[in-house]
Amino acid sequence: MKIAFFEIKDGERAFFESKLKGYELFFSEKTIQDALIKSENYEVISVFIHSRISDKVLDKLPKLCYLQTRSTGFEHLECIELYQRSLIVSNVAGYAGPPVAEFAFSLLLTAIRKTHIVLQRSKDDNFNYLDLQGTELFGKTIGILGLGTIGLQIAKIAKGFGMDILGYSRTKKPIFDTLGITFTSLEEVMKKADMLMLALSLTPATQNIIHEKNVLLLKKECIIINIARYEIMEKSLYQTLSNTIACDVDSDILLSQKENILHTPHMAYYTKEALERIQQISLENMKQFLSGETPTNSLELACKKDYIETQD
Repeated sequence: MKIAFFEIKDGERAFFESKLKGYELFFSEKTIQDALIKSENYEVISVFIHSRISDKVLDKLPKLCYLQTRSTGFEHLECIELYQRSLIVSNVAGYAGPPVAEFAFSLLLTAIRKTHIVLQRSKDDNFNYLDLQGTELFGKTIGILGLGTIGLQIAKIAKGFGMDILGYSRTKKPIFDTLGITFTSLEEVMKKADMLMLALSLTPATQNIIHEKNVLLLKKECIIINIARYEIMEKSLYQTLSNTIACDVDSDILLSQKENILHTPHMAYYTKEALERIQQISLENMKQFLSGETPTNSLELACKKDYIETQD
């Protein structure tokens, strides 16, 4: 069986080579759209977030049976086409809770205590801080949009800071009560939040979930932390809102020059431990497929629910 990996680094290559002996393995540091210049007989492919799985790419893979993305998000895959071709597809679920939630709070703490400013001043031998008065997390209300693995980890950290927690997601789970999450509507979260954390997966239902109308519900001083995807918020809001926005998402580099925006290059997941979990879960998914089983992280139901049914 021919298995191809794209957007692969040396350490990842060594890992998969050691674990998948006996298979024909192909590796490329490029994205699949850049590397795949002609038709190939790969039966299995593994990609990361910058590889766009389009009709054009799929047409060059006539023997493809299984596709995996080594990420939680899967908006770079054309779910409708994959579903129609009856391909088995999987992602990596559950690996990102600790690193992304911790990074979300590092952005929040930077925003409210202005540590990025004072650290730079210190390097310049400037120890003035009286114009950098901060605010505390204790006793504040945090609103979390999306209560999956990452959102729940955010709630656990918020509880440790002594914050009141409001949450919104598609379904309510018993663990919300255990974590002290008040489960409520999107509008109620937006009205009451002092800090708003965006931890939703990007789907047709969540794209632009914060838009020019409902954003008027936010407090003027509400701090927005977008740890999800750029498109969760309507694009114009990054230009027009005066609220502090800290985001770990791809965006217009010019936006990062705005005084109220803190921007990092999609690195929240990037820890040693998380990368090891990505590799291990990807390997387990692949081994399940190779042994004739459906991968634990199969995306068939998610694709159907979030993409197929929305087209009906």
